[in-house]
Amino acid sequence: MPKKYGFKEKDQVVSHILNLVLTGQLRSGDRVDRNEIAHGLGVSRVPIQEALVQLEHDGIVSTRYHRGAFVERFDEATVLEHHELDGLLNGIASARAAANPTPRILGELDALMRALRTSMESRTFADVASEYRRTVNDEYAGPRLHATIRASQNLIPRVFWATYQKNGSDDILPFYEDENSAIHRRDPEAARAACVGRSHRMAQTMLAELVRRQVLVSPDGPQTGVPDPLRMPAGLDATCRPPSIAL
Repeated sequence: MPKKYGFKEKDQVVSHILNLVLTGQLRSGDRVDRNEIAHGLGVSRVPIQEALVQLEHDGIVSTRYHRGAFVERFDEATVLEHHELDGLLNGIASARAAANPTPRILGELDALMRALRTSMESRTFADVASEYRRTVNDEYAGPRLHATIRASQNLIPRVFWATYQKNGSDDILPFYEDENSAIHRRDPEAARAACVGRSHRMAQTMLAELVRRQVLVSPDGPQTGVPDPLRMPAGLDATCRPPSIAL
């Protein structure tokens, strides 16, 4: 696989490993094969080690002395926890926005809401929703909160929503409507609750898709068939985009 120039090699490796986990090619307890990754991505072992340090910090893998890196537990509870953290952390920034909304921010958010309402494709909706989150977080989240939000989003891949969420406006738009309304009327708790509710809905949607693709096992029992690969929209490669969805 050729290198992706203009993209940090470490981030390329992070995205690649996450894709292996989210497609079931790496499962809980599996050892991460550094040589295979180096050969497949055409990178040295240095960015691989940097990626594993980040993934261990984010709770995706754990390293064992002289044994290598292994995938941490990845199950329904893990997916729910990552989304729960994402909702709580984004809720902090959104509550701050509601406590002190400026005319400039309100105008920017209103413009993004208009774009969300008219987004017909899931990828477009994901892009605009990401910009909404970025607008709030850039204005109201400090460096530490920003970093923690990014870490919480590693298992919430943007490509998943750009590919699988066909009715994003039906599922997710109402939560953005609630959040934007709460910011306008200066209601921090309502803004926070909208973020938590949105993340919970996203978790349920992602879990259903992971079960359908047999990456996770349904509580009702295993399904038959072969796991689906993580399909990419045209022009999008899982190894060259950050895994964050930031919806």
